[in-house]
Amino acid sequence: MFQKVEDVDWANWDPRIRATLLFVIRDGRILLIHKKTGFGQGKISGPGGKIEPGETPEACAIRETEEELCIKVSGVEYAGELFFQFTDDNSIHGYVFTATAFEGEPTETEEAAPIWSEIDNLPFEHMWEDDHTWFPYMLSGRRFSGRYVFDGDQMLDDVIELD
Repeated sequence: MFQKVEDVDWANWDPRIRATLLFVIRDGRILLIHKKTGFGQGKISGPGGKIEPGETPEACAIRETEEELCIKVSGVEYAGELFFQFTDDNSIHGYVFTATAFEGEPTETEEAAPIWSEIDNLPFEHMWEDDHTWFPYMLSGRRFSGRYVFDGDQMLDDVIELD
């Protein structure tokens, strides 16, 4: 069973899921979502989802944001990567992106409700435990790579590397 990041054979690690997150950041605020369905239901996060076969991570992030919030983002930049190993053998390789602009009005859908948050007052108590470890790097424009071991919603261990 996995307890620590070093318990995972990352060199041969093959995630079950490849997914994305995208955060619109502008005017000292960040666009988050209250996730209404699926993995992470009830948590505050960013729009995103599973990468489809043949789809690039960036294209997935843009598509998922449009599906979940009914907006078209622009100024998209790669921010970092997240590697999650869960004790139940679930595993996720996540790609994180930011965007500086969008067209349309963030709209609640079946999957998500939009939430604007001040960058200096993020609702970490309602987010995944790992978010506080990498959000500061994303917000400052530093590229990052985070490796995590989780037991359900509980983070057991983490290691962050900066590019």
